[in-house]
Amino acid sequence: GLQEYVEAVSFQYFIKTRSLISVEEINKQLIFTAEDREETTNMTSNSHDKQPLTWSLKVTPVDYLLGVADLTGELMRLCISSVGNGDIDTPFELSQFLRQIYDGFTFIGNTGPYEVSKKLYTLKQSLAKVENACYTLKVRGSEIPKHMLADVFSTKTELIDQEEGL
Repeated sequence: GLQEYVEAVSFQYFIKTRSLISVEEINKQLIFTAEDREETTNMTSNSHDKQPLTWSLKVTPVDYLLGVADLTGELMRLCISSVGNGDIDTPFELSQFLRQIYDGFTFIGNTGPYEVSKKLYTLKQSLAKVENACYTLKVRGSEIPKHMLADVFSTKTELIDQEEGL
């Protein structure tokens, strides 16, 4: 559940800022305070002595990394849908961003938890699809009418998935 939360929050953050949210920022958002209710306080205590109750939830570095790895799939879908909408700038921006994430994950490599190395394969697939979309836009973009670009990419994505046994 925490990984899904990290994926959702980081996707929203990327949409707004075009950057990756830090684990510290996510953890700041998971601190909740509430005033203590009279029913639960000691009847002899003064109302000025009340301390606000604080609850917090911590996202571990592993959950953060796995959530960011899942984010790359959402970014790949954003890339393909933006092409379908005629936006040809977003795929190139996403390609650079995904490349930076991929490079960061390769630094971790096999030294990290097992789940990280498993998700690295999917991350690499998402990056390949985005880079393929950018290549097609650069090389063939002027030949293909904008309203047909989405069909070209959906067909290529299906072919890539079939080749990789998905």
